[in-house]
Amino acid sequence: MKNLNNYNLFYEYIKDIISDPLVLSMKKYKQHANINCFEHSIYVAFVSFRVCERLGFDSKSASRGGILHDFFLYDWHAGGRLNNWHGFTHPKIALNNASKYFDLNNIEKDIIEKHMWPLTIKRPKYKEALVVCLVDTYCAIAECYSFYKPKKLRRLALKLEN
Repeated sequence: MKNLNNYNLFYEYIKDIISDPLVLSMKKYKQHANINCFEHSIYVAFVSFRVCERLGFDSKSASRGGILHDFFLYDWHAGGRLNNWHGFTHPKIALNNASKYFDLNNIEKDIIEKHMWPLTIKRPKYKEALVVCLVDTYCAIAECYSFYKPKKLRRLALKLEN
């Protein structure tokens, strides 16, 4: 029952974000291996939520920042000179996009802007931003090397949509 309560709390934190058509459009963009950007963001947000809950950190900000950390809205796999710098530039693009469409607190902004640290040079200011940064790296590796069950992730993403 505790896991169900955790899931319900996580959903309450992000329901306004994941119902937004632009956020849902993240499904169009491949992220890592056979995972799209929306699924990756759900994975990062949920794991970050769980870690922050366990550590007594701000799990709401971690959840919301985690969903929006890759809100860049383009296919970074499609060549081009700018996409070669994607790892360095997309956090700022994601923050600009997220700031246009959502009310963000300072922790959420820091999460989005600095989730690629140390590539972004400036280190995270908040402990929740560091958690999302580390979880994002873990999730990317897990996605690329299939350390998790993609069906489980897809079920979570589908459940959150409905």
